[in-house]
Amino acid sequence: MNRENDRSGWAMGYAAFAGVILIMLGFYRAAAGLVALFNDEFYVETEKYLFQFDVTAWGWINLIIGIGVLVAGFGIFTGNVLARTVGVVAAAISGLAAFAWMPYYPFWGIVFVALSVAVIWALTTHGRDIAEEIK
Repeated sequence: MNRENDRSGWAMGYAAFAGVILIMLGFYRAAAGLVALFNDEFYVETEKYLFQFDVTAWGWINLIIGIGVLVAGFGIFTGNVLARTVGVVAAAISGLAAFAWMPYYPFWGIVFVALSVAVIWALTTHGRDIAEEIK
C-alpha cells in the first residue's frame, strides 16, 4: 500500500466530511432563520446576553449565513482553492454566529461551534492534499 495514496484518501475523506457538514449546517441555519421569521415566539431567550438581537433579526442573520454556508458546502466538492477558502470563512462566520445564538439554543450553539471548528481543521490541514488529489 502506497502511503501517498493513503494520505490522499484521508484528505478526500476529510474534504467530503467538511462539505457534508457545511451543507447540513447551512440547511439547519437557513431553516432556523425561516422559523424565526415566520414565528417570533418559537425561540425563547434564556438569559440576558451580550449579543442580544430581536428574534426577527436573528432570523435574517441565520437565513443569510445558512444560504452562504450551504453554497460553500457544495463548493467544497469542486476542489478548487477558492471553494476551500470560502468554506473556511463560512465555517468561521457560522461558528461565531452560533456562539452569539447560544441564548436561544445553547445545545445547538455548542454543536455548531464544534462542527465549525472541525470543518476549519479539515479544510486547512488537508487543503493541499485535496488540491493534489483532484488534479
